[in-house]
Amino acid sequence: MKIFLDSANTQKIKEAAAMGLCDGITTNPTIILKEGRDHKEVIKEISALILGPISVEGIGETADEMVKDAVEFSKWGKNIVAKVPMTKEGLKAVRILEAKGIPTNVTLVFSPAQALLAAKAGASYISPFVGRLDDISQNGMALIAGILTILKNYGFKSQVIVASVRSPMHVVEAAKAGAHIATVPPDVFDKLFSHPLTDKGIKSFIGDYKKANSALGEVGAKK
Repeated sequence: MKIFLDSANTQKIKEAAAMGLCDGITTNPTIILKEGRDHKEVIKEISALILGPISVEGIGETADEMVKDAVEFSKWGKNIVAKVPMTKEGLKAVRILEAKGIPTNVTLVFSPAQALLAAKAGASYISPFVGRLDDISQNGMALIAGILTILKNYGFKSQVIVASVRSPMHVVEAAKAGAHIATVPPDVFDKLFSHPLTDKGIKSFIGDYKKANSALGEVGAKK
């Protein structure tokens, strides 16, 4: 499973890229706003850091507006993906953009029916939001399993990006389900590395190493 970073923080992206663990990036207007930087400037910088897909979202509401935004975004890097909402206008834009050779990511997907329509429209990526479903006592990961079954049944090319990831377990469950991609916020990405037993083991090994060297030093001094 590929791991995307759901972020526009270039420092965090640099760190993940340096480890070879960042396969792509997803952004939206809210994420860009948090960075307090010019939209175009930050996307161009990210595009220079990451070889994989970079999803960029505009604010257009009609298909024509979305297409216009996406064409502009595609000039900011060779790996730009146009992110569009799961609406009738959004799916109209998907067909136009895919025909132009601009890959698309249909976002805010919350049902298998929506995913089916996005796949039929020709979307390169489909982003179901698991965390937001969990928030209202629905099963986000069950949605992922259902979408993957539909895509497999009919050989759709669309890849599933598990979005609205809230914890490492969302990432693990996405991988178990066979999702193509999970897009992960930086704080959840950092948690993937951690386990209390790992920390305890490292502390114990370091302590034992120091004790062993101290004992050897005392033996040498006595001689």
